[in-house]
Amino acid sequence: MPSFVAPLVIIIILIVILVKNIIVVQQARAYVIERLGAYSATWTVGIHFKIPFIERIAKVVSLKEQVADFPPQPVITKDNVTMQIDTVLYFEITDPKLFTYGVENPILAIENLTATTLRNIIGDLELDETLTSRDIINAEMRTILDEATDPWGIRINRVELKNILPPKEIQNAMEKQMKAERERREAILKAEGEKTSAILIAEGERESAILRADAKKQAAILEAEGQAEAILKVQTATAEGIRLINESFPSDEVIKIKALEAFAAAANGRATKIIIPSEIQGLAGLATALKESLVDPEKESANPKSR
Repeated sequence: MPSFVAPLVIIIILIVILVKNIIVVQQARAYVIERLGAYSATWTVGIHFKIPFIERIAKVVSLKEQVADFPPQPVITKDNVTMQIDTVLYFEITDPKLFTYGVENPILAIENLTATTLRNIIGDLELDETLTSRDIINAEMRTILDEATDPWGIRINRVELKNILPPKEIQNAMEKQMKAERERREAILKAEGEKTSAILIAEGERESAILRADAKKQAAILEAEGQAEAILKVQTATAEGIRLINESFPSDEVIKIKALEAFAAAANGRATKIIIPSEIQGLAGLATALKESLVDPEKESANPKSR
């Protein structure tokens, strides 16, 4: 029995060693393998077998995009303003071998490289340009960092300036400037509003005056047209009467009677002197005599004693 124990133990140990050296590489990971201390291969997704005691896993590398949030760095602008800027870096590992053997501490190297690049870029800008040129700074930093980290097997996808913190006195001055600018815009808007209101009021009054004048003009025109139409109708009626009289061939006695009626209307208590032509005087005497002859028989019939 003791003769079978030793081989069995050896077989079990070999099975355990073989099982432990079966490596399954997960998605978005890479294994850097060394053989006898030298780089041998990079394992990607799948099942791999590691030679016991000869090969070893030097580094397990994540191929996912990673985020590095660096603390604020003091930088000085072109106009000698010191402020704090912190950055956020998005990167991914494209070559696990270069990432493993390229630099000792890649994240620390990227942080220092980011700080120096940021100081160089901000040093060429003034404060106002720094506050308004974030996109330009981000793009320039990404280009520089991506080129510098390429030998390390790292690709920089994006760089963002997270916060820009100028000194407290600069912040107070900027707040005062912004307040003054808002007050100036408010005054301009108020003045423009008052100007527009005055213009609208003046235009309204002008249009109202024009409408009133136009209404008066139309009323005067209508009144004049009414008077003209009335005069025209009166004249038309007079002309029609004259025409009818002419067509009836009136005698001299009728004409004289009409003339007497006209003078009677003219002497209706308004004239102090009336000059009557001789023809009308004779006609008036004839009319008086005719009246007396008509009145006398009536008197005789009323007074029987005269009979």
